[in-house]
Amino acid sequence: MTDFRLPETHYAQSGDASIAYQVMGDGPVDIILVPGLFSHIEFMHEMAGYTAVLRRLSRFARVVTFDKRGQGLSDRMTGAPSLEQRMDDVRAIMDAIGSARAVLFGFSEGCPMSVLFAATYPDRVSRLVLLGSFARSKDRLPEEEWQQRCDEVVQNWGSGDTVKTVAPSQAANPEVIAQIAKFERLSSSPGALRTLLVLNRAIDITTILPTLQVPTLVLHRTGDGRVPVALGRDVARAIPDAKYIEYPGGDHYFWVGETEALLGDIEEFVTGHRDSGETELERVLATVLFTDIVESTRSAAAMGDQRWRRLLDDHDQLAQQIVDRHRGRLVKSTGDGILATFDGPGRAVRCALAFGSATQQIGLPVRAGLHTGEIEVRGADIGGIAVHAAARVMSRCASNEVLVSRVVTDLVAGAG
Repeated sequence: MTDFRLPETHYAQSGDASIAYQVMGDGPVDIILVPGLFSHIEFMHEMAGYTAVLRRLSRFARVVTFDKRGQGLSDRMTGAPSLEQRMDDVRAIMDAIGSARAVLFGFSEGCPMSVLFAATYPDRVSRLVLLGSFARSKDRLPEEEWQQRCDEVVQNWGSGDTVKTVAPSQAANPEVIAQIAKFERLSSSPGALRTLLVLNRAIDITTILPTLQVPTLVLHRTGDGRVPVALGRDVARAIPDAKYIEYPGGDHYFWVGETEALLGDIEEFVTGHRDSGETELERVLATVLFTDIVESTRSAAAMGDQRWRRLLDDHDQLAQQIVDRHRGRLVKSTGDGILATFDGPGRAVRCALAFGSATQQIGLPVRAGLHTGEIEVRGADIGGIAVHAAARVMSRCASNEVLVSRVVTDLVAGAG
């Protein structure tokens, strides 16, 4: 099997706007993922869990993600797009990829537009999946409280403050906060966000829900901090024959927290069966880090066994601390180096640089190589082409140097 590569970004023309989209997988069913308040289809692959969720869906479907007009990589615009314009954008993407009929997977603010699209074009929607949904935006907060909240969101935009409601389970993690802060900034400007918030406040599809004739699955997390679960229950009750499933947890983002049960329910709803995934779960996408102490044999001979062992213990302790700090997994020590994996290439690069600086301070020059690809999980160990590729990249390093493969370079482009 060849190494997995992240999907390329393409553009569909919708009226006078270019809409950025990506396609993952080649399954017999198309799933169009309609985003929430903000998105950035390239940067979101940097967020832990996001790519894994798309890969899970792509095992049985062709999965399409896109940025709404005015956001992310799609054309910026004055004002905010109406629901009708957003519908046109979805239709333009479907036409661009040759999709006659698709499953719409609406998330958060993407749910009302998905409902409207399914009601307007039932011949182009085979099934409808709604996660974190609501029918009327004004039901989420009273007017006075909403005005205050709107001002706070705009004022704090770009700081990662939304982590409190979109991913509360990660709200104490400074790296996640910094990542969401960047996600906010890349997705939209504060002024554009305010315009969109005001527009979304007027959303009301309560009269549309009873007219839906498309098989619908409504999903919600019980403690969702952004859309109260009661609103999801109301949506399910209003749609004829809708299936409703609730999950524990308070994270709003669909890729944060426990996801396997949710994804399994979606697969069963779309295909009629659920893949246990036991074989597939043994292969995952990861960024692999290999390090090696430069001229370790010569250093050990010069220092003597006792002093060398103490230095190696310091090296291993630093490795564990720094890998943990960057949310990686230290697979093993190789004697004079380490093997670690990360679910985000940006964190892997930052970890390699930090580890190199730390080992220099204790007098151990190291070299590091990184590659992103599919790995085979073998109990506590890993294997596969990506592991060998990372080792080959490291073999070309000089002392105190970090080298990455072209795949890593492409994935972290623009990330500083």
